[in-house]
Amino acid sequence: MVQGAAGSSPVSHPKTREPATVCAPGTYPEEVLEMDADEFERLVIDELDRLPDEMVGELDNVVFVVEDRPEEGSGDLFGLYEGWALTERDRYGMGELPDRIVVYRQPHLAACADEGELRAEVRTTLVHEIAHFYGIDDARLHELGWA
Repeated sequence: MVQGAAGSSPVSHPKTREPATVCAPGTYPEEVLEMDADEFERLVIDELDRLPDEMVGELDNVVFVVEDRPEEGSGDLFGLYEGWALTERDRYGMGELPDRIVVYRQPHLAACADEGELRAEVRTTLVHEIAHFYGIDDARLHELGWA
């Protein structure tokens, strides 16, 4: 599990749930890329470390989690933000559980032909979910080319 907040555990709680990039049906490569959970988590950590400080430096009380697939059965969902965006933090209380950014392994592997493509898609998913933390919605992300 990727931890983004010291000592916090990845616990779900009722806050905003913003889905990440979703693949168009029929756009998956013929062969599924294979990568075990540990290797995929290391790749996610590496891509997170490569993001600019300006993007990740203000993240507060956020935990990054890698899961195999979404629980809700949406096999083409790449990631999910669960939490209070900075623009809604006036309702954010002391002792609040950490926000979660979830990156789903299997949908990424199914959509990518090679590791280079996988890294690019993981990076896009991370940027997309971090943008939700900053209060940027899907419509704006589409305008910016990050959805």
